This record gives sequence, structure tokens and C-alpha cells, in this order.
Amino acid sequence: MADESNKWSRPDAPPPPLFLGKKEGDLVKQVNDELIERVIGQVLAYYPISLQNTCFHPLYEEAIEKTFLPPIRVYALIDWVGSETSTEKFGIDRTSSLVVHFHSRRLNDDQDVNVQEGDFILYDGIFYEIVKTSQPRKLFGQDNYMVEISATCVEARSGVFNGQ
Repeated sequence: MADESNKWSRPDAPPPPLFLGKKEGDLVKQVNDELIERVIGQVLAYYPISLQNTCFHPLYEEAIEKTFLPPIRVYALIDWVGSETSTEKFGIDRTSSLVVHFHSRRLNDDQDVNVQEGDFILYDGIFYEIVKTSQPRKLFGQDNYMVEISATCVEARSGVFNGQ
């Protein structure tokens, strides 16, 4: 007769991923929020494009005149890349650029912001346009836990965006 108490049974739910469960993810979010907002404190105004109010071309999906939503205050880590001077046909042109590192979970979960190319930010009194986005960091190497969204921004030319 077989001993029923020694029989293997399947667990009701699979074990949490190694080193990273919901509690660990929440702890990392809380620590990042406090560091970025209370210690570092770099703030910017984020101007997202209004997809409902902007008239896009049906074939090319581009818009000559964009409509923007009201600005959203966002805390982020900002890397000043510097300014670059170039000599063009009509004279000297100087543009500055920066890289903004957003905390992805803070933006997506708490502020309902989706960082996209073409959006504008106001930082240090200068308007910048987001020209490239990437997600370079994962939390503990886990594929489904992206920690940051990096946005490469260039200074907007005068008259392109006026902070409507």
C-alpha cells in the first residue's frame, strides 16, 4: 500500500520570478520616486501631442500643425549633452541637446504619460523636441520590467513651438 502523504502535488500557482516579485518591484519604484523627486529634483514641463485634436495626413500620417495637451510636471534625470555650433549657408547656427531619463513606471502607472517622438519639453526656459526614444535599462535583467525611458531632445527652433 502506497503512502498518500508522501505523494507529490502540483502547486496552485507558480513561484514568483527569482529575485523579483511584486514587492521587490514596488520597493524599487518607491526608492526611485523618492530619489528623483525629493533628492535630485530635476523638473520639466512635458507637452504631449493631442492625438484626438491634431489633423494627421491620411497617407503619410504626418501633421503640419500639431495640437498639444496642457503641460504635465514631470521629474526626471537630465543629462546636458551640450551645444553644437555649425556654419551653414546663411550663417552660424547653434543648437543644444540633452538626454532625459524618465522613470517608466512612474510615468505610465501614476501620470498616464506615454513618451513619444515629436512631443516637446520645457527645461530651464528652453523648449526641446523629443527626436529619439529608447528603453535601455531593465530591472535585474527581467524582460518585462523596464526601468527607464530615455529621450534624446534637441532645442526647438524659434517659432516651431511656443508653449500654447
